[in-house]
Amino acid sequence: MNILIVLAIFIIVGLLATRIIRLLNLPNVTGYLIAGLLIGPSMFLLITKLFNLDPSYQIQYEDAVDKLKILSDVALGFIALSIGVEFKFNHLKQIGKKVFIITLFQALTTTLFVDVVLILLHKVLGISLGVAITLGAIATATAPAATLLVVRQYNAKGPIVDTLLPVVALDDAIGLMVFSISFAIAKVYDTDASITITAVLINPLVEIFLSLLVGFSLGALMTLISKAFKSRANTLGLLIAFSLLCVGLSQIQFNIGEIEFSLSSLLVCMMLGATYANMRKDTQRYLARVDEFTPPLFLSFFVISGASIDFSVINSISIVLVALIYIVVRSLGKYSGAYLGSLVSKAEPNVRKYLGITLLPQAGVAIGMANMAKAAFDVHGSHTGDVIYTIVLTATLVYELVGPLLTKLALEKANEIDKDTSMIGKHRLVKHHKINDAKIIANTNK
Repeated sequence: MNILIVLAIFIIVGLLATRIIRLLNLPNVTGYLIAGLLIGPSMFLLITKLFNLDPSYQIQYEDAVDKLKILSDVALGFIALSIGVEFKFNHLKQIGKKVFIITLFQALTTTLFVDVVLILLHKVLGISLGVAITLGAIATATAPAATLLVVRQYNAKGPIVDTLLPVVALDDAIGLMVFSISFAIAKVYDTDASITITAVLINPLVEIFLSLLVGFSLGALMTLISKAFKSRANTLGLLIAFSLLCVGLSQIQFNIGEIEFSLSSLLVCMMLGATYANMRKDTQRYLARVDEFTPPLFLSFFVISGASIDFSVINSISIVLVALIYIVVRSLGKYSGAYLGSLVSKAEPNVRKYLGITLLPQAGVAIGMANMAKAAFDVHGSHTGDVIYTIVLTATLVYELVGPLLTKLALEKANEIDKDTSMIGKHRLVKHHKINDAKIIANTNK
């Protein structure tokens, strides 16, 4: 099946889904995910059986969806770029300490909650210690894509949004470190691997440091080259090229002696955006063009994410039970950690009450961690990776459908969404793009 035809169908169905979902006053991202579920390989199999189509179409369709996942990597790169531009020095001076405290509290509290509960219940639930420890680390990950799209769609502004975007960005750095350490320990229980300083400490530190260094270097180079261009169109091309370069470099596996690592596309692209935003005073007018380019890419990302969820992985009651416990305990950990961090950092009352709710969405980063775990355990002939991947996918399905809606409701309760803007059914369309203090105002309903 032609990959371009599949992509065209995804985009068209995603757009049509937003026309239906807005009648329910739900975020567009929810419509994209539902559209992906409805036309994904799991549903396509039912269609092939219902109409007695050639079974080979199913294989071709799944292959096309797999090839389209490169768009997901690119979309995550641009999402990280958008978050990175929020890291302007003058803004960080105002909220920097608060953001670091909140991020650390919510990430570590979530890991602690999930680890303790699953380790205590692992025998009852029929899972290994390796599964419990790895899931605790993956629980730190938050989905920047869903969060950013909701903020953009409803033109949300206020203390929660100002805190949320940098917290989500920093969360990936901390989550990567926690996952690397926890995963190294988990492999000891489920494989014949051993804990080494290189695996537990050096590898993750090298990955984080080099990701930030490469992002900074490319950002400085891009800033220098951009001075040779005057037109906004050429500058947009330069931004796109460097973002693609960052994503491409992150897909290469590097080896330095005993140290094996790959760059984090999220951290590299985030630093690229942060460096560019701080080294040029007129970046706002150029970054506005990126916002005009990315909406179809983000739409494709979420439809592909929905289509990639395979219902066949939910193959036992025990898997469903572990997934439900994971969802509930992770949610409690995120909310409690964000509340405690906000309390310690003396954040605004609304930040304490609602920030934790906006941190619930989980998708791309978590699935990436689950893929890493699956690949590593498969090498050792262990089924642990399959169990982890199944649980994370099941949880992702719930979080990505419910998370954006909860984010919207939390921002509404905190009065950070203009009531007129949130009334989607009244056909209010914002027909232009602006940037004010590096906060992108995107087209509300397109």
